[in-house]
Amino acid sequence: MLSVPRSSKFMALAVFALASLTLLAGIAEARVGAGGSFGSRGTRTFSAPPATTTAPKAAPIEKSMTQPSRTAPADPASSRFGGWRGLLLGGVFAALFAAIFGVGALASVLGFLLQLVLIGGAAYLIVSYLRNRTAPALATAGPGARRRPGEHPIVGVSHSSRPLTISGEDYDAFERLLGEIQLAYGRQDLSSLAQRVTPEMLASLAAELDANAKKGIRNEISEPKLLQGDLAEAWREPEGDYATVAMRFSLRDVTVDAQSGRVVGGSRTQAQEATEIWTFRRPANGNAGQWELSAIQQAESRLPLAS
Repeated sequence: MLSVPRSSKFMALAVFALASLTLLAGIAEARVGAGGSFGSRGTRTFSAPPATTTAPKAAPIEKSMTQPSRTAPADPASSRFGGWRGLLLGGVFAALFAAIFGVGALASVLGFLLQLVLIGGAAYLIVSYLRNRTAPALATAGPGARRRPGEHPIVGVSHSSRPLTISGEDYDAFERLLGEIQLAYGRQDLSSLAQRVTPEMLASLAAELDANAKKGIRNEISEPKLLQGDLAEAWREPEGDYATVAMRFSLRDVTVDAQSGRVVGGSRTQAQEATEIWTFRRPANGNAGQWELSAIQQAESRLPLAS
């Protein structure tokens, strides 16, 4: 019989405990999209929605099929042979050159490099000047700034995005979808989900259900109820209408073992509360019956959970 060192036993117990906590953390929140922020909000996918009373802060979307419209400026320290890294690398090469060929040769090389830098800088200024003359003018936030006809009055927002008025029928649709989507998710009813969420969201939710199946667990969701909701923003785009709504809701969310039905997370008798920001999308100029869930963002709520 092999003896296991005490330190190895302790390490094994620690790993087991960590794995158990990780599994329980994943089981504790198993409703639709719990614990993540994903989906698409059109041109505003990577912009934070306005704060509301229900959800003063939203987590940024982490997974989306929408690509950023603008690429972030390159980090001077990370660009290949550019910025500070390029200067440091050049300094290393210069030191090596001086050590091998002497300081006099280094001065000649540095003089040649300086000429190249001056020529390159002049070329850069000329190209930038020509680009600025041909590029469209950007809106400014100054007091006397003027806008071209049709340009959005808010600086930094594309003029292709226009405000959208939300009616009582729309609010009823958002509340109805909240309940129907949660219940369909609990039934693992992909057909029902497909009628209420965008294809991108359907793919994400199906992946969650598949991951649960591989773990040997499933959800039982019942009694979803909207407790409070605020409209964060609503707008029109050429491809469709969007509405982002902060919602605080309750539901009974139980995670059970798929084989035995034994409860491994949640409670069948006590409702849970959650606050999330849901974005809905419909075809351009569509009606209240055409809204679909297109994004979920986790949110922080100032309101205490019910006891």
